[in-house]
Amino acid sequence: MAIATQPQLTLDEFLKLPETEPASDFINREIIQKPMPQGEHSLLQATLCETINGIAKSQKIALAFPELRCTFGGASIVPDVSVFRWDRIPKTPSGRIVNRFEIHPDWAIEILSPDQKLKKVLSKLLHCSRNDTELGWLINPEDESVLGIFPGQRVELYESADKLPILEGIELELTVEQVFGWLSLT
Repeated sequence: MAIATQPQLTLDEFLKLPETEPASDFINREIIQKPMPQGEHSLLQATLCETINGIAKSQKIALAFPELRCTFGGASIVPDVSVFRWDRIPKTPSGRIVNRFEIHPDWAIEILSPDQKLKKVLSKLLHCSRNDTELGWLINPEDESVLGIFPGQRVELYESADKLPILEGIELELTVEQVFGWLSLT
């Protein structure tokens, strides 16, 4: 993961820079490029979006987006999965979705990659919590655990058969074992 510190850079200046591939976050006046997703990360991300949208999209409850830039609270981040309640999804006057999301997600999900620092990813979710995100997940494939981040920056650890917290209003029940079971192709 490439990290370039530029303390003089402002959020507006960062947003004028060309997008990187993979995306870069701007948080605490620091640019942090995300690692290129690998197999486990990609499968978890895709399955989470499919699962959440399979329940919440048709009922117009919420919508899950992969790799969506969200700019709020003096930072611009790209969570692995951002979930927005339906009525908070920014739209144009004609009702079409906007390209720039300048609000916090209601549920932010990060999947820890092998070369990512836990502290940096947790910092991103804590920023979300400080700025009114209702729920955060930090999924750690290495030890098959999920940290839940709640309002007030409360953090809970979930493992094995623990039932995971879900954004209120989405009728979905998942355990940690079920989420990591998605990685088995047998």
